[in-house]
Amino acid sequence: MARPWNFSAGPAAIPEAVLRQAAAQMLDWHGSGMSVMEMSHRGKHFVQICDEAEGDLRELLSLPSDYAILFMQGGGLGENAIVPMNLLGRRASPAADFLVTGHWSVRSHKEAGRYGDARVIASSAQATQIDGREQLPWTWVPGTDTWTVNRDAAYLHLCSNETIGGLEYMDWPDMAALGAPDVPLVVDASSHFLSRALPIEKTGLVFAGAQKNVGPAGVTVVIARRDLLGHALSICPSAFDYANVAAEHSRYNTPPTFGIYMAGLVFKWIKALGGVAAIEAANIAKSELLYGCLDASGFYRNPVHKPLRSRMNVPFVLRDESLNDAFLAGADQAGLLALKGHKSVGGMRASIYNAMPLEGVQALVDYLKDFERRYG
Repeated sequence: MARPWNFSAGPAAIPEAVLRQAAAQMLDWHGSGMSVMEMSHRGKHFVQICDEAEGDLRELLSLPSDYAILFMQGGGLGENAIVPMNLLGRRASPAADFLVTGHWSVRSHKEAGRYGDARVIASSAQATQIDGREQLPWTWVPGTDTWTVNRDAAYLHLCSNETIGGLEYMDWPDMAALGAPDVPLVVDASSHFLSRALPIEKTGLVFAGAQKNVGPAGVTVVIARRDLLGHALSICPSAFDYANVAAEHSRYNTPPTFGIYMAGLVFKWIKALGGVAAIEAANIAKSELLYGCLDASGFYRNPVHKPLRSRMNVPFVLRDESLNDAFLAGADQAGLLALKGHKSVGGMRASIYNAMPLEGVQALVDYLKDFERRYG
């Protein structure tokens, strides 16, 4: 029996080939006589797994040696606390700047305010007009000409893919061009990490929760420029101090070993497909197929400013929202799972991460057209 198509925003679908490989190795990893879940995190078997995962990710991203790769715990929300605890100590007066464009950057800003002065330099919390069309709050991004970056900021934070709002911001700023060359850019790339080429060279730090494109929940990938390590606030727990974690190759304390193992399998899966470039080409095809269907219809609507539409998270609403329950019930019967939108915005959302093949998106498009024929 074929598996249904899982459009969950996270924890999300994992490539079936990876799940099958993990299942085959569950009781005995490479003749070790142990499951990965039973291994010492300092033993030779797990050290090999962890080091290979780090090396494969470095290769996929063409990451130079002046960036450290850290496998952290606490998820993206946890990293919203760990980042300021590690970076605010770079300045005598702890302060950071924030671009606020949706649910996750709002939460990042709020959490950082617990540890220092969190300043909003630009926000899309209000509606605006773009090219003669009204854009609702959180469906657009203020242009950099409206930002005023503070040169005393320990960092500037932005979320490059707002999972709930379906907004993807790829025009990452050059901090020197903004007049703040000594202010590192921090990017929450959780929900589109490894889905496309990312300009990491523009950043001081990038983080991503694993449960979108990397593997199961429990691991957070952090890519940090090494010169930013070693500035943690005194209140930062030692296990969350990036300098400690980097020095011990993500094994300062017991890390989420099985999650790192699964992430490593995903990295090898991406490499076998042809790397990030091949994944990006597939994601372009999937998103164009789905957005093309939505745009051709008067029955469905995506609210995000077109140049900022996410390739990973596609929110949409039905013209007649009284049909929402019927839509979701029919989708479940058709094997199209987890299409209900986030409770804060309603409507529908299809998350089409790396593990979702074109065939699954085509099945969704076929259902969208059929439902419109029956109810439109």
